[in-house]
Amino acid sequence: MQRPLAAITGASSGIGMVFARRLAADHDLLLIARRREKLEALAAELRTEYGSTVAVLRADLSEESDLSIVAERIASESKLALLVNNAGFGTRGMFWAADLATQEKMHRLHITATLRLTRCALQNMMERNFGAIINVASVAAFLRRPGSVSYGATKSWMTAFTEGLYLELKNADSLVRVQALCPGYTYSEFHDVMNVDRTKVAPDYLWLRAEDVVEESLKGLSRGKLFVVPGWQYKTFVSLVSKLPNSLRLAIEAAGSRGRRRSS
Repeated sequence: MQRPLAAITGASSGIGMVFARRLAADHDLLLIARRREKLEALAAELRTEYGSTVAVLRADLSEESDLSIVAERIASESKLALLVNNAGFGTRGMFWAADLATQEKMHRLHITATLRLTRCALQNMMERNFGAIINVASVAAFLRRPGSVSYGATKSWMTAFTEGLYLELKNADSLVRVQALCPGYTYSEFHDVMNVDRTKVAPDYLWLRAEDVVEESLKGLSRGKLFVVPGWQYKTFVSLVSKLPNSLRLAIEAAGSRGRRRSS
């Protein structure tokens, strides 16, 4: 029996790797990331454990040439059932002082790559009226903070983009589903790459396991849920923030930023 295909970007670690392990039991996989050795090791593990067909595609999605190759591959996959746009990174530093090339790279990866791959996947899926796309955003989409301007802005774009797609699909009476997954602090390589000490970022109760994030995402997808915010603490937070007037929200954001600066 032919298995459906799940394509996962940023699959070499963290949430992307957990998606791959979780889906391998009943999907073939297309794993996409920059680090070929890590992808190959994960692919070998999943082939052995689950008997899945696992293809590896090394790509830096912030580079136009690599993005074009991945987009063409996704458009051509006749078994494509799920695309997880997970690739991403964070930075530190005030926007005006931060490296411009890195800021531009973040926008290309979070926005341009998500846009291009989603469009290719949707054109593929709409012909069959089947499939789903998960865009991995963040709770940072709902609350901004100094030192993370581009990250919050690009994740906000991802949630707005996904919501717009959701409405278009509803309008077309399509069975294709989309989801904006909005986790908070999650144990992964994300903060390691930034050389950030997790103990100085947030208290223990705010940290989530990638396994729990993925489980909530897939449960939400099965119910057709547009926004998935894993963890009781973040569900509460987003629910409260979304009801605040902008002036009060901005005052809270500013106070929180001053508090973090004093404690660092």
